[in-house]
Amino acid sequence: MATPPDTLDKVGAGLDALDVPVEAHRAPVWRRFLKTGVPPIIAFALLLGVWQALWASALLPEFQLPAPVDVWDELVRSISTGEAFGILWTSLHRAVLGFLAAVVIATPLGLLIAKVRVVRAAIGSLLTGLQSLPSVAWVPAAILWFGVTPSTIYFVVLMGSVPSIANGLVAGIDQIPPLLPRVGRALGAGRLASARHILLPAALPGYLAGLKQGWAFSWRSLMAAEIIATSPQLGVGLGQYLHNGSSLNDINMVIAAIFLILLVGIGIELLLFRPLERAVLRSRGLTGAL
Repeated sequence: MATPPDTLDKVGAGLDALDVPVEAHRAPVWRRFLKTGVPPIIAFALLLGVWQALWASALLPEFQLPAPVDVWDELVRSISTGEAFGILWTSLHRAVLGFLAAVVIATPLGLLIAKVRVVRAAIGSLLTGLQSLPSVAWVPAAILWFGVTPSTIYFVVLMGSVPSIANGLVAGIDQIPPLLPRVGRALGAGRLASARHILLPAALPGYLAGLKQGWAFSWRSLMAAEIIATSPQLGVGLGQYLHNGSSLNDINMVIAAIFLILLVGIGIELLLFRPLERAVLRSRGLTGAL
């Protein structure tokens, strides 16, 4: 018995509809704020409450656990004098430049490792080992090689971020269905065109995860380098600011520095990586993960 043409058309339309990303219903602004904005505020308020209670109980001396208001006064002082902005700029521009250089180096390296078996066999395990190596271990060697100069800072940042970015790209390429590169070759795509138009877009989720981890590693590496490699010619970054607070036994300065370091990490995540991640997920119809 033959299937009616209108039934086949309906089946075809239904299959096509499955390929169309489903747009999630956009909730009102106040409801989205209650869902995403209020929980962090409540968590921060609880943290401050616990901190204040511990300080009031006097379980620890003042030089070990200051009052929240004293740390706030230190932050206000550094901001009002402009010191905080100079410190943030010194560390942020180093981190951004080091991270961009790491992306330029790690992207072709990841493509090479993922697509050339000999290269993967030769340095794939080494790259994974470098990713697990604490970045602070590079600081003494970098000081001996480059002296207490900006080159030491950037070298440590690169060694901390390049393995993570490259491994993220390799993991993303390994998860690409084999059919996609075959189609590209059948259509006449060369190695560069295949990498640009097939491999990188298809591996984007894994590559983005590697970029996020690479930024986290580069930021941690920068802080380790700034804490250990201190010199007037390097200026005062967040790591140096933290080191100065420790040297002066100023717990207010130490906690203020930790807060600024944490603030930068959260800010980069919220302003850069989270919107990118949402855009990638939305383009793939994965709105349920948003």
